[in-house]
Amino acid sequence: MNQSKSKLWTKDFIIVSAANFFLYLVFYLLLVTMAVYAVDEFAVSESEAGLVTGIFIIGTLIGRLFIGRMITSVGNKKMLYFGLIFFILTSLLYFVNAGITFLLITRLLHGIALGMASTATGTIIAEVIPKDRKGEGIGFYSMSITLATAIGPFIGLYMSQHTGYQTIFGFCLALGIISFIISLFARIPVMEKPVESSGAKKVKLSDFVEPKALPIALVVLIISLGYSSVLSFINFYAIEIDLVEVASLFFVVYAVAILVSRPFTGRLMDLKGANSVMYPAFVLFAAGLLLLSTAESSLPLLLAGVLIGFGFGNMQSTTQAIAVKVTPPRRIGLATSTYYIALDAGLGFGPYVLGFIIPLTGYRNLYIMMGVLVLITTVIYYFMHGKKEGSVWEVNPNSMASKTKAN
Repeated sequence: MNQSKSKLWTKDFIIVSAANFFLYLVFYLLLVTMAVYAVDEFAVSESEAGLVTGIFIIGTLIGRLFIGRMITSVGNKKMLYFGLIFFILTSLLYFVNAGITFLLITRLLHGIALGMASTATGTIIAEVIPKDRKGEGIGFYSMSITLATAIGPFIGLYMSQHTGYQTIFGFCLALGIISFIISLFARIPVMEKPVESSGAKKVKLSDFVEPKALPIALVVLIISLGYSSVLSFINFYAIEIDLVEVASLFFVVYAVAILVSRPFTGRLMDLKGANSVMYPAFVLFAAGLLLLSTAESSLPLLLAGVLIGFGFGNMQSTTQAIAVKVTPPRRIGLATSTYYIALDAGLGFGPYVLGFIIPLTGYRNLYIMMGVLVLITTVIYYFMHGKKEGSVWEVNPNSMASKTKAN
């Protein structure tokens, strides 16, 4: 059976994953430095500094919303190159010191560029990965983002302490150029174009999002809202419980947990279906949030990071694989875009929504609420996708899962 297994680690798979890694390295590097830069350089308030950080994700959301529609007609190769060039050009704008409004516009445009380029890489990777290794392949591809979430903040904090902001911007520009150069060496498959209908074209919702991917996108929206409570407020919580130094390791153990588990969970999804990964992940994610709410020492805090990595970290790749699997090949671009729109909306708008709750609840109760929300989402997942999981795998005859179920 191993002899018939399709090859996953092709040159194209590695190049596209690496290009995506450098893009997200820039994103997470700037995520931890831009708020401080805005305060230091323009003496803005904390809320305005938060907007400098958050508007990038809003830009990413805008980029994904329109790229999903355009990528089908323009082609993923042209869209990738255009997105990467736009990413490089908008990186140059950081060198222009023209006030806080100009910085906000720069962050918005840079976010749009990332949304375009990363949606293109996600679409390309979905076509490059063999059908019988979709879950495993997307799991490994998602590691490019996971590594960036651990390495990016470390580099950003280190550079902000030992170099100037112009050096940071120069480094980010170099990473964007590297991403573009290596992508030139990838052989990008031509997408199947949709059949053009005659007559006047009406703008429909399905031009921007993939309807078949919307049910799992709803699940992604809710769980990413839960994770945004960790991503945005863990440092404030750490100050409150006097564990600031340990908190710097939180995302490291989170990333390690994902790196250790992804190879197994991706293969498990291909063999047994998405439910075999999703239901345990819901429990682990909720357990991590609830443990986080009780943390008073280093061990519980770091253990919570491990559990959240096993939970939310594996949900990310699995839900993306589901979005691709339930969608016709010619609309994979829209499915990928729909998935990322939901993810970005949860992570981008979540902190603003939760920011109104924290004064009323405090951080400990917030994490309890988020843990309960994740458990409730298990039921939502069941009705949105879980109960249909068997039929989804059976309609994919090339899937290893369908072969395994016959035994």
